[in-house]
Amino acid sequence: MENQAQKKVKKGTISAIWVIIGCAIIACVFFFVICGNPSNFDEKGHPLPGNIFGTLYQGGFVIPIVMTLLLTVLALSVERSIALSKAKGKGKLLIFVENVKQSLEKGEMDKAYKLCKEQQGSVANILTSALLRYEDVSSQNLSNDEKAALIGKEIEDATTLELPAMEQNLPIIATISTLGTLMGLFGTVLGMIKSFGAMGREGAPDSTALAIGISEALLNTAMGIATGALAIIAYSYFSGKVQDITNFADEVGFAIGQTFTKKSLGK
Repeated sequence: MENQAQKKVKKGTISAIWVIIGCAIIACVFFFVICGNPSNFDEKGHPLPGNIFGTLYQGGFVIPIVMTLLLTVLALSVERSIALSKAKGKGKLLIFVENVKQSLEKGEMDKAYKLCKEQQGSVANILTSALLRYEDVSSQNLSNDEKAALIGKEIEDATTLELPAMEQNLPIIATISTLGTLMGLFGTVLGMIKSFGAMGREGAPDSTALAIGISEALLNTAMGIATGALAIIAYSYFSGKVQDITNFADEVGFAIGQTFTKKSLGK
């Protein structure tokens, strides 16, 4: 089971690498071809008034790096939305959980199996494993409390197997939340160095170089903060969704284990 979980993590990492490479290519093409187009600048090489692309091009080589991180967050967020939607299954998860719990309370295991088969998704897979384990331990010469403990262990193992697929790429988004801000600050420092360099020249300060340096600093700051903030929001949102799914699985798993506990109390 551990090997399968590791394979899922490795597969997700490889997929994320290709996403990052693709985003880097898009960012570089956008920056150098579209933003760097001569039509965005005047004869002196200054961005035309109100031209966003030309202004963005002034941000320097750090801008396409930050753009790569920003596009990666957006791409992985879309991927996580689709993946977690599949993990929930076909129907509404809350209704599915309530229906399964009702079936368990009535002792209708066949109906619970049928509901899991119709629902599909990670929660249904976890519960199917628990139900199979339920049938296995029912015939064993164990106390009801011991049987309930075995069901709980099965739920934990099945959740461990499904969890890597649900958390896939979330560590990358978490890393970008910090890396995006740091790259923005790096670009800001480079821009300020250029600005102070222009101010430190002999004679009158080079106003053009000063303006370009300040523009580079501010653009990188804005891009870096926006990328970091978006990554934090995305990570928090999808982590919450994963936690909700695992909570639903634990809830029904507890209900399965309680069937043995109730039997024990009824004796």
